[in-house]
Amino acid sequence: MTLPPLCAPPGPPNLSEPLVYAPTPGLPAVVHEDAQLLVVNKPPGLLSVPGRLPQHHDSALLRLQAVYGPLWVVHRLDMDTSGLMAFARTGEAAGHLGRQFERRGVNKHYEALVWGRPPSSEGVIALPLRIDWPHRPRQRVDALAGKASVTRYECADRDDDLAVPHLRAQTRLKLKPITGRSHQLRVHLSAIGLPIVGDRFYGWPREAEGPCGQRLMLHATSLVLQHPLDGRTLTLRALPAF
Repeated sequence: MTLPPLCAPPGPPNLSEPLVYAPTPGLPAVVHEDAQLLVVNKPPGLLSVPGRLPQHHDSALLRLQAVYGPLWVVHRLDMDTSGLMAFARTGEAAGHLGRQFERRGVNKHYEALVWGRPPSSEGVIALPLRIDWPHRPRQRVDALAGKASVTRYECADRDDDLAVPHLRAQTRLKLKPITGRSHQLRVHLSAIGLPIVGDRFYGWPREAEGPCGQRLMLHATSLVLQHPLDGRTLTLRALPAF
């Protein structure tokens, strides 16, 4: 397959083909549990909360509620993204944690494996984003109507052994979203010519990526937040499986 230069953003995906929702069974691994807070390591391919269609009701929330009882959602991960996700176990904890996320008081860090090389070993991506209505749920860069969106990145390592000859080598990035827009990390990296491996919305076709593209290589590796009961700082981590 002949691909455009890597710096050219991929075109809209073929969204006419329905996505087969078949998440891996089982309970997400628990990273932290107490009377106020539950933090799990969500696997890729599992919705954070139930979708609108009946066949999309299976989710991390419903699986966990079946075991732990009532839970409140205070933030979400994309279905394709794996990693740390926090739930409140009381209404008071939900209010406390919700305010932390709204005021950007929670430090979130991610790791991603991308195609290509960033222009520097670390940097900032500041590109305004808005929903791409004809292709929703995709988002797009829009300098006029988009909302301010900022991502910091840092190179963790690089792989010079090309897994797919017609694509450039891979780079592992550490990512810190300063804002929390939907699909922010995925759109920002694609927009600067560094699509995340396995990204079906903003990356290369999976048949072009070969075995590398079987999942989205994006993982929420750490959460640093204040405990809703006593205010102590909790630092929670989960290593990526890629």
